[in-house]
Amino acid sequence: MKVIFAPWRMEFILGKREKGCVFCTRHRRRKDRPDLVVARGKYSFVILNKYPYNSGHLMVVPNRHLCSLEDLTPEEMLEVFTLIQKSERVLKKAISPQGFNVGLNLGKAAGAGIDDHLHFHVIPRWFADTNFWPVISSTKSVPQHLMKTYDLLKRHWKY
Repeated sequence: MKVIFAPWRMEFILGKREKGCVFCTRHRRRKDRPDLVVARGKYSFVILNKYPYNSGHLMVVPNRHLCSLEDLTPEEMLEVFTLIQKSERVLKKAISPQGFNVGLNLGKAAGAGIDDHLHFHVIPRWFADTNFWPVISSTKSVPQHLMKTYDLLKRHWKY
């Protein structure tokens, strides 16, 4: 029997499904801590993934609702990649990962969970973060609570 304690998942399981785009809502609402928005730029923002692959899993999201790289303006593209770079720097200072996965999934067929609003993943990695659990039991453990991760990253994020 597998037992994993992940109390923040109950909100997702029992909660009302959000209507509309979760990224557009977070951009407009301006409730950064409850929404896990770590930083905002002129054209994009950085948000902690609520259902992360690893502790510190960030997403860099253009403010505009678009689903393709070809739709980004040069200014948006520059800021998005600047925030990806800054995310790497902040994560290194805050939680000392040994590597990163950085990327995006364009379209449902490519694995995008949210396919109608472009977003980039910045996922910190450690040598021991993948072990036998995911391989033999389809189970992943995330060692740090989201709000603790949020507060830690927010402290390291300076403009």
